[in-house]
Amino acid sequence: MVTITIEEREFIERTIKECKECFAGMIDTDGLPYVIPMNFGYKDDVVYLHSGPEGTAVRSLENNPNICITFCTPSEITHQHEEVACSYRVQGSSVICRGKVTFVEDFDEKVEILNILMEQYTDRPFKYSDPAVRNVKIWKIPVDKMTGKVFGVPYKESHHYKKD
Repeated sequence: MVTITIEEREFIERTIKECKECFAGMIDTDGLPYVIPMNFGYKDDVVYLHSGPEGTAVRSLENNPNICITFCTPSEITHQHEEVACSYRVQGSSVICRGKVTFVEDFDEKVEILNILMEQYTDRPFKYSDPAVRNVKIWKIPVDKMTGKVFGVPYKESHHYKKD
C-alpha cells in the first residue's frame, strides 16, 4: 500500500467539503505542539475557524500565528491479502494547509464568516445575536501552502493487487 501526493484543486476541494471537522495545530506559549479539533468554513483558499474569545489556542496564536490545519475524510480498513498483517492499511484522503492566523474583529465581516462556517454543514440561512457575534473569536487563515494525499492505496506492483 502507498500514499500518493495530489495537488489537483478539484481533489483538494472535494476532500475538504467531505470533512465535518479539521485539526488545527499550533505551538503553545510553552513552545510545545498543541492540536485541537475544530469546526470550519472554507472559501477561496481561506480557512475560517471560530472559538471563544480567550483560551490556550488564542494565546498561542497571538504569540505565534503560524498554523497547520489537517482535513481527513472518513477512512476504512483495507488489505491486499487478508492473512498478511502488514498488508492492512487505513484508506482515505487528507489535505494539509499551512498559513498564518489573523483574528477578525469587524462585526459585519464576522457575520459573513459565520455564514461561510455554517455553509460547510447546512444550506440553511442563519441570524446571529449581537452579543454572540461580539463574543466569538473568528480565525481567518489565508492558505500559503496546501497539499492533498490519498493513503492506503494498493501498491500496483504487488502480486496481490486487484483493481476493484
